[in-house]
Amino acid sequence: MGVAGKKLVMVPGRKPQLRKRSARSWSKAKEAEFLRVLGETCNVSQACRGSGIPMTVAYRRRKADARFRAAWNERIAIGYQRLEAVLLDRAFNGTERVITKRDGSEERMREYPNQIALHLLKMHRESAIEDDSDMPADEVAEIRERLVRKLQRLKKRDEAQDAGPQQLRDDAPPDGGAEECG
Repeated sequence: MGVAGKKLVMVPGRKPQLRKRSARSWSKAKEAEFLRVLGETCNVSQACRGSGIPMTVAYRRRKADARFRAAWNERIAIGYQRLEAVLLDRAFNGTERVITKRDGSEERMREYPNQIALHLLKMHRESAIEDDSDMPADEVAEIRERLVRKLQRLKKRDEAQDAGPQQLRDDAPPDGGAEECG
């Protein structure tokens, strides 16, 4: 406690000073909330809004406080691990997309974001090659079989989707066939 029951905080700088704590002052609770939101979103702006900490104060604190900087980096790493897990799930399991037809009916289909999968493959190629040597041959064969089955399912799905427009083209009269129009 400071003078007359007011809490005082140390203001860092060339000549450290004591001043009254303001609503914008740093606190352990605000820091914990900032780090929690940062870990969930990997977004500094959102973490600042959620904790009531001005962005300049957060970056200044990160620069000056090694403990806070380490916690910040740890939360970013946790957030990226969560993001990678979500992207891996989408790459392996796809996402459901609802298509509304002209007649108002709905059709559901699975989309597989190939760009995400390719990017993740590039990112982890080195570590996968290193770890591949440690994997037993029967596990490699099982994984290979699962991948082949999945690729076959994707190929069938793509062929089925391509067959719809092709059927329309096959039913249309050939170019220049005016006598068939009517």
